[in-house]
Amino acid sequence: MIFDKKGTTTTVFQEDTSLSVFLENLNKGYSKIKNDNLIINLFSFSELKAGDVLEFLQMSDKHKASKKSFVLVTNKVSYDDVPDEIAVVPTLQEANDLIEMEEIERDLEL
Repeated sequence: MIFDKKGTTTTVFQEDTSLSVFLENLNKGYSKIKNDNLIINLFSFSELKAGDVLEFLQMSDKHKASKKSFVLVTNKVSYDDVPDEIAVVPTLQEANDLIEMEEIERDLEL
């Protein structure tokens, strides 16, 4: 599992693994990154379905409850196919933009 930290945002990715192993490793390493905004890069998975993305919902809810952003990045699943509670975007740039907007909203207490 690779953690790429820039400022208050950490991008998480891992190559050559299954989704279940990725989730297991993410849960194990979560304590190291729990205070950062998180971008979960899922580009290494050639096949993803909306149900796979829902595996991240519990962690996303927990992370957002601590006033931090949690964004999944994949072009395999549309944000229209998942509940509004989980943020899914197709590019890393959009993930960074979303986090920036959420940071502004939190600063303004919106």
